Amino acid sequence: MADSTARPSNFIRTIIDQDLAAGKHQQVQTRFPPEPNGYLHIGHAKSICLNFGLADDYQGHCNLRFDDTNPEKENLDYVRAIENDVKWLGFEWQGEPCYSSNYFDQLHAYAVELIEAGKAYVCFLNNEEMRAYRGTLTEPGKNSPYRDTPIAENLALFEKMRLGEFKEGECSLRAKIDMSSPFMCMRDPVLYRIKFADHHQTGDKWCIYPMYDFTHCISDAIENVTHSLCTLEFQDNRRLYDWVLDNISITSRPHQYEFSRLNLEYTVLSKRKLIALVENNHVDGWDDPRMPTIAGLRRRGYTPASIREFCQRIGVTKMDNMVEMAMLEACIRDDLNENAPRAMAVLDPIKLVIENYPSDQSETLKVVNHPQNEAFGTREVTFSKELYIEREDFRESANKKFKRLVLDKEVRLRGAYVVKALRCEKDADGNVTTVYCQYDADTLGKNPADGRSVKGVIHWVDAKTAKPAEVRLYDRLFKVPNPAAEEDFSAALNENSLQILNNCFVEASLAHAETDKPVQFERTGYFVRDIKPSDKLVFNRTVTLRDSWAKVENK
Repeated sequence: MADSTARPSNFIRTIIDQDLAAGKHQQVQTRFPPEPNGYLHIGHAKSICLNFGLADDYQGHCNLRFDDTNPEKENLDYVRAIENDVKWLGFEWQGEPCYSSNYFDQLHAYAVELIEAGKAYVCFLNNEEMRAYRGTLTEPGKNSPYRDTPIAENLALFEKMRLGEFKEGECSLRAKIDMSSPFMCMRDPVLYRIKFADHHQTGDKWCIYPMYDFTHCISDAIENVTHSLCTLEFQDNRRLYDWVLDNISITSRPHQYEFSRLNLEYTVLSKRKLIALVENNHVDGWDDPRMPTIAGLRRRGYTPASIREFCQRIGVTKMDNMVEMAMLEACIRDDLNENAPRAMAVLDPIKLVIENYPSDQSETLKVVNHPQNEAFGTREVTFSKELYIEREDFRESANKKFKRLVLDKEVRLRGAYVVKALRCEKDADGNVTTVYCQYDADTLGKNPADGRSVKGVIHWVDAKTAKPAEVRLYDRLFKVPNPAAEEDFSAALNENSLQILNNCFVEASLAHAETDKPVQFERTGYFVRDIKPSDKLVFNRTVTLRDSWAKVENK
């Protein structure tokens, strides 16, 4: 059994502890059952961490099972992407991945059982008629005119469905439960429908496919799942889950438990809305770094550890709530503050010319990779007469609160010398292009000899060796906290969610930056090299050093 002090408890852990103590189960078996019709998002990450995490903590097992009952919308690309996401998050499933399609023969046999028991029938109502017969939340439904078809005839009709002798939509197999039930899911739900579509696992073997509610509970039972965890929108469907298992001959009996789904500020997690973002070109594909998909978060520079930590912090409850985006961003800041090496990059460059530095000289300086952790070691940067600094780090005049470079004032260059600004040049529009200064050659790694106090420190890169780069500043995709509540969610898109800077310079060491290892650009933010191949250096901003949105929201 898991150490109850190792992680915060929740109602599901309490249930598992009680089940194991009572001998109801000898081992915990969970599953993560995504439908391979899109990319996983941060909400799925919560489910992944819960299902695989519980199995790990209780020395049990968790299956990865693809709910592949809708071949028209599914493909192997999604299957592989889901497998990669689960592995990237740090989890492994037991054995080979499972597929609901592995059980199509058994599912068909159980459907026949229900027909033979008089608990399922073939119905020829079309979708519109079926909706009319189903009733409303306040009015009961009425029986289908095909509900009392004799068992032998239903068996023959279902076999004709299997053989492809009916058209799509012409008929379906429905459970015979209760058309007056207060729960809509129990009003004779559809169990099988006709689809003439090749399946990525079974090819053209089948032209009838089972519905999710029929498939899911039986798949759980076949795999001996003990605790079947799903989100609250399936709470009513637990009645159908139990009904199916109560009325077929399967012996294993899993139990379904529901927890609140993740709702995250400034984004949408509805698959329909995510698909719309992609198809309407609001984003650059499923792995756009502004997307809440795991692929998008990874491309943006989020780490598996930060996402796992986020899922642990938000906890597992039965109460729906909106989680602040700041909490997710805090998790990645906390991770990268400790684990990301530092480097220097200038995003809006102006030239800094050190007039008293020899023109033919260049030196190599050692700078630390992490100011709080010596284990990160040091790296070498070159220093010469001409450097680049940030435009915002220079002013011709400023008050005492400005601790950067000002005319006739001194500042320290990070890891290098103290310099004093003498004059500047401007272009025709009055923008500063070059600052001329002089350096104190006796201040490398130490304070000025005469005791002058130099408080400001700015970063820089050597103009001779710096590498040109494109830097993409990503921000929140929407400008309102709950875009899903808007009449037109796309109207709430943040037009400033991406800013592309083309004239940046980064220190030479970043020419070999790895795509899965974020770095802190000193005094600027956390960045990662873009995972997509390019003929130039491209860096994506993961997150700013501080929460700049807090100031906006508090105004």
